[in-house]
Amino acid sequence: MPSLESVTVCVWVKTGSRNEEKNLNGISHFLEHMVFKGGAKRPTAKQISEAVDSIGGEFNAATNKDWTNFYIKARPKNLETAFDVLSDMVLAPILNKEEIEREKGTIIQELNMYEDTPMIKIGDVFEGLMFNGNPLAWDVGGEEKTVRNTTQRDFVRYREKYYYPENMIVSISGGVNEKTAINLSKKYFGSFKSNPKSTFKGLPFKGTQNKPQFRLKSKKNEQAHFILGFVGDGRNYEGKFAQAVLSSILGGGMSSRLFIEVRERRGLAYSVRNFIDRYQETGYIATYAGVDPKKAEEAISIVLDQCYGLASGQFPISIKELTKAKEYIKGHLALGLEDTSAVGEFFAFQELFSPKVLTPEEVYEKIDKVRVKDVLKEAKKLFVPSQLNLAIIGPFRGEGKFVKLLQ
Repeated sequence: MPSLESVTVCVWVKTGSRNEEKNLNGISHFLEHMVFKGGAKRPTAKQISEAVDSIGGEFNAATNKDWTNFYIKARPKNLETAFDVLSDMVLAPILNKEEIEREKGTIIQELNMYEDTPMIKIGDVFEGLMFNGNPLAWDVGGEEKTVRNTTQRDFVRYREKYYYPENMIVSISGGVNEKTAINLSKKYFGSFKSNPKSTFKGLPFKGTQNKPQFRLKSKKNEQAHFILGFVGDGRNYEGKFAQAVLSSILGGGMSSRLFIEVRERRGLAYSVRNFIDRYQETGYIATYAGVDPKKAEEAISIVLDQCYGLASGQFPISIKELTKAKEYIKGHLALGLEDTSAVGEFFAFQELFSPKVLTPEEVYEKIDKVRVKDVLKEAKKLFVPSQLNLAIIGPFRGEGKFVKLLQ
């Protein structure tokens, strides 16, 4: 992207919380924190942050259920410094015992923050319900007990299992040419030797759900937060572009069906949206809303009516609505890809998990090919009562009235 005055270097590791042992749940996220505490060249967090601040860069990391990444974003003239700092952090973290013990307190406070933020926590509750019995159900951050029990040796063993070249990607996007990118990658990552100790990629999720499921987390809040979702498909499902259009029609913007019905016509929620989340072999399509607890049942009923009504043909899709949904998806993708970190993520994520890497233009073409009948086919496939899951956080004591809604 030669016209841009920034470049993002990101290291991706194909591992996350679904690869963990139950007694060490949260170690992927904990290791993400520890990487910033010091490497061989810069043994303290202060030295690392000073190196990034001195080039006016920004750096961060993220952990998910089957991937972890670390990035530095800077001006192109400072690209080598970014490589130097990032490679040292990721390939040679010190994992100081005192720092590990100190960071446990920080992570536990982070977990407490999420626990007190139902808008975020509801996602964990929902996936805990939907993937019950599989590591996909575990929280990425782990639990206080597992965090406190993690030792330096646990980090060393975990890195030996999953931090090796064949399980990692370096993505570079922005104001840099290919030759420079390759040369710097060889210089700073070329000596990283292959030593895979494990081929474990996470316990596969085999769905056996045959009836609606419900989970309530009772908490005194001013709002009730819920996610209502249906079992879906994995990352490489052939109908995923039609499903994306379906999700856009339902809750992809301020003129979407759910936004109009739940917020504009009835004033039941400030925030309501539909989304699709996928893992390699499974996924789901879901709706989130934060509502007045007294109006929770009404809001849930409306969401169900919209899903089932679309699938049955009761609420037909017009060509105009189909076109609007497609343009919404393409427009938001295009706007997002104006940022170098987003471009790196777009391509690296596909390289990690997909058999073929598509360009944005190829994605646009696939979205354009979606027809009304394709969307209806996916709606009928997805919106099946036996595959329904509902999770709620709110000031409720009993489950009965919500369970009745799902039958």
